Formats: sequence, C-alpha cells, structure tokens
Amino acid sequence: MKNNLQNNKSLEKKIDWQNINIDLREKFGSDIFESWIKKIELVEEFHNYILFSVPTRFIRDWIVSRYLDQILQTIKEYKKNLVRIEFIIKNNNDGEISKANLTKQNSVEKINDNVSFIKDSYLQYNRIDPNKNFDNFIIGESNKLAFEASKKVSHDIAHYNPLYLYSGVGMGKTHLLNAIGLELKEKYKIMFISAERFMYQFVKSIKSNEMVKFKDYFRNTDVLLIDDIQFMNGKEAMQEEFFHTFNALLDKNSQIIISADRPPNKLTRIQERIKSRFSGGLVVDIQNPDYELRYKIIKSKTEELKLSYLNQISISEEIQKFISTEIKTSIRELVGALNRIVSFTRIYNKAPSLSEVKIVLKDLLNLTENKVDIDTIQTLVCRFYKISKNEMLSPRRSRYLVRPRQTAIYLAKMLTSKSLPEIGRSFSNRDHTTVIHSVKTIERLRKEDNELNINIDSLKNKILYNKENEV
Repeated sequence: MKNNLQNNKSLEKKIDWQNINIDLREKFGSDIFESWIKKIELVEEFHNYILFSVPTRFIRDWIVSRYLDQILQTIKEYKKNLVRIEFIIKNNNDGEISKANLTKQNSVEKINDNVSFIKDSYLQYNRIDPNKNFDNFIIGESNKLAFEASKKVSHDIAHYNPLYLYSGVGMGKTHLLNAIGLELKEKYKIMFISAERFMYQFVKSIKSNEMVKFKDYFRNTDVLLIDDIQFMNGKEAMQEEFFHTFNALLDKNSQIIISADRPPNKLTRIQERIKSRFSGGLVVDIQNPDYELRYKIIKSKTEELKLSYLNQISISEEIQKFISTEIKTSIRELVGALNRIVSFTRIYNKAPSLSEVKIVLKDLLNLTENKVDIDTIQTLVCRFYKISKNEMLSPRRSRYLVRPRQTAIYLAKMLTSKSLPEIGRSFSNRDHTTVIHSVKTIERLRKEDNELNINIDSLKNKILYNKENEV
C-alpha cells in the first residue's frame, strides 16, 4: 500500500513554472509582470498546494490583494487539485522568513507574529513604504509648501530643523514623511516611528532595564521622523526623555521631521518647552484640497486602478467629477469613495450610474435618511407618473396606478431603512407581503424593461440628490 502511494506520487506531473510565467505575462501585461509577478519564485510543489517566495512583505501583500485570484486560476489550469498557495518572505540581508497561507477562498491566515521590522527583537523599527514617494505625491495649492519643504530637507538635511507638518486626517502628512525617509535612507541612518510606537519602546525599555540602549539608539540616528506627535500627550516621563533626545539630535545636526493633527501651540498636555522647540523650526500647514487637486487625485488613482485590474474597471468622467466636487473633507475619504465604486463594479460586473454612486456613497455625501423619507418618495413618484397621491394610496388596482405604487414601494425599501411593515403602513396599511411582492416585481422588470430601469434611476437621482429638498 505504501509503495503504491509512493508510485502515485512520483507519477504526478510537476508544473512547469516557466510556461506558467509566459501565461502570466500574457494575462497581466509586461509592466505588471516585470514589476510584481516576476519577483515570485517557485520554492517547492506539494500534492495540493505550492510554496512560493517573494523578497519583501510589501510585495507579497500587493500581489495577494491585487493579483492572487488570477494567479491561482492560471496555475489551476496546470494543476487541477490545487487548493492553496503559500508565500514565504526571504530577506537575503538577514534571513528573515514569514509565511502566509492562502486557501482557495484566498483568505490570509495569521502571519507569524515573531516576524517584525525590529531586528534582533529590538529597536530596528522601520515602516517605510516604497509605494509612498515624492513622484506619486500629487501636488496642489493646499500642499505645495509642505511638499517643497519636504524635498528641501531631503537634499539638505538640517536646513529646516525641525520640520513640523500638520493637517487634518488623510491629507498626506505620513506620505511626505515616508517620501523623505525613502530619499535619505541610502545615505543616512533613518528612524521612522509613530509617537505611539516610540512610547511603546520607551515603556518596554524601562521594564527590561535597557534604557541605555534605547537612548543610544535614538540619539545616534541621522534622521528622526515621528508621526502623530499629538499622541505623546500626558506621558510626562516619556516627554522628558523625548525632550533630551530632541536636544541631542539638534546638537549633532541630525534632521527631525514631525507630523501632527494641529499646530504646536494647540497641542494639549505637551510640555511648553517641547512646543517651543517645535515652533522654532519650520511649521507648515497642509490645508484641505481644492477641487483641482481632488480631481487630479481621482484621475491618477483611476488610472492606477485600470492598470491594476487590466482595464476591467471603468469610471466615467461624470462620476470622477462628481466625487471630486462632493467629497471635500480629506484625500483619504476621496480615495475611499473611489474604492467603494470599484468594489461595486467588481461585484455587479458593470459600471455604476450616477444615481447608484450616490447610493453607494450615501454616508460620505451626507445623504442621510432624514432627507429621504417615504412621503418624499411618494410625492416625487406621483409627480413623475402624473398621478395624485390619493390615487396612489387608494385600493384601486388599475394598471396606470399599480406600476407607480410598486415603484414607490421599491424605492422606499431601497433608499430608507424602514421595515417592511412600516413601509406597508405608509401605503394605506398594506400588508408586508404586498411590499415584498412589489419589490420582487420591480426587480424582475428592471432586468427586462430598459425604459423602466432608466425611469427608476432618474427617480433615485431626484430623491437622493435634491439639494433644494423640493417635493
């Protein structure tokens, strides 16, 4: 029996990774293949899974999030019983290895917690992202000064010292700190750390009696980048240590770059002498992006997504302009809105209409339910079909009344969070089964009747985006 199993195993045909690479290049195109897929190396093949290696955790995460489905599908053409792929991360410099098990559902199992950027289990903490650089930072009037100052310290360290960048969330502060680190890491010893992580390492060093090591490490760096300094508030012992580290770095002409969500004088529960040191350098505000910058960002991200999804994503100019006009609070929200639309496109396998985009982005556009009530829906549907509300709510079942009534019920179900009985009560105490029947009827007809589809999209648009709230 054992010999038979061994013989069967030996008869299994091994995959030809070179042929698969040819297929992957054809599927993804040369640009994506050369940038990402080519970095995958076959380590070992097992009965129902394959072990690959990639050089960095970032490359693994990028491949897993964007290309894994298609890689798995391609390999299964050669190996039908494949159920999962495993990646190991091989860092040739220090031999670090990390695994991620990827099942046929493409879920990522827990990654080995012992693998971190802290070499030798101590302070070599570095979270520099190679994808956040100066080249892909999109510039507008609101962030131009911060960008130019960041570029300046990247070529002439200690020219502005410290450089203090502040803005609301999602405006690009961390991107700029990361870009500075990328520019300088080849020539200088870089430390890029969040205030929260700095605090964690400080407490850990006290508990393990390694404060001398902690001080030596931070005071011997050439460039210190600290993100979200406002989280240092109230920690007196840590602020004391940070103050002395700050002074030691200034004395040796090391560059310090700090980001925060407010200017130095507005920081709460931070020592006055620390705030004074921050104010002594160049303080730059990144303001809310104007329309031109928002539109440039949307255009750029849309092109990136088209490349990532092999031109399977299509977002119209009208929708790009709509997002750029309506979402003003932060760049992060802007990109988040675009990601929602991409998800809609992939789930429903179609480009969304403007009215569907307004539904998908309802919370971001402040189109809350108190602006979309059943009475408004009834009024606008009656106006559209040129009937009175009394006729709609009546028990009459004439054809010219049934379809508008069903449409109004369908829209009430889609655009509000009211329960089926509540919707029924709003339509002259109709039973909830009538509501279900109306919704299913309209859903079926929308697949068959293009004119009805257009009418419902038009009504959605009027209901969701009537700025004057006229009914």
